[in-house]
Amino acid sequence: MPAKKLKDGKLSPSALRRQREREHRYQTILAAAEKLFAKEGYHKSSMEQIANASEVSVGAVYFYFKNKDDLIIQLMDEMGYVLRSTLGKAFIKHGATMEGFKQAGYAFFEDFCVNYPEKCAIIFRESVGKSTHVEQHRKELFDKCTGDVRKALMMVCENQGLTFKGKYSAEVIAVSIMGIYERVAYQYLFWQDNTHDIKLIGKDAVAFLLGGVNNLLNEAACT
Repeated sequence: MPAKKLKDGKLSPSALRRQREREHRYQTILAAAEKLFAKEGYHKSSMEQIANASEVSVGAVYFYFKNKDDLIIQLMDEMGYVLRSTLGKAFIKHGATMEGFKQAGYAFFEDFCVNYPEKCAIIFRESVGKSTHVEQHRKELFDKCTGDVRKALMMVCENQGLTFKGKYSAEVIAVSIMGIYERVAYQYLFWQDNTHDIKLIGKDAVAFLLGGVNNLLNEAACT
């Protein structure tokens, strides 16, 4: 049944309340799934556990989400937005310069990895090797992030009068950056549990990557 509207086309107060309740329930289920997937693992977390953690019925979970694949895909969408926004804001804040590019790298380690460990667990660990549908969605997320990096590199070159040595230099750098960020995050957040040193580790990773960027530019860029 569609939500009841008033004569002016706006939703009635009761319809607005129900809409808010549905949105709140949706977000509550997502938050519970995020915590369970990050702590217990995707395969060990059941829809029943997610329902209990959300304080709703199993039927309510299935009303909003088809299955666990649907849940993790929705989580990746939200996490992808947070990740891209975090890096994008750092880059824009410092201008389309190599300094802005460096600060975006720091933001990945010092902001995203530090403040969103559960999101990191979902993106870098729990979404890997799942169904074809989940894997395709994961690829699309990383393609978008890689595209963001490539676009940022081109903006830096345009603003600073620089050019890349090769036709694929910007793309290769962007792919390498996303691969290294993912690998470093996985290594030190999950395999070694060095979260307390992730900022120092991040500075080394960013310095290494900036060296690679400068090596593929026709003119040296300031770091």
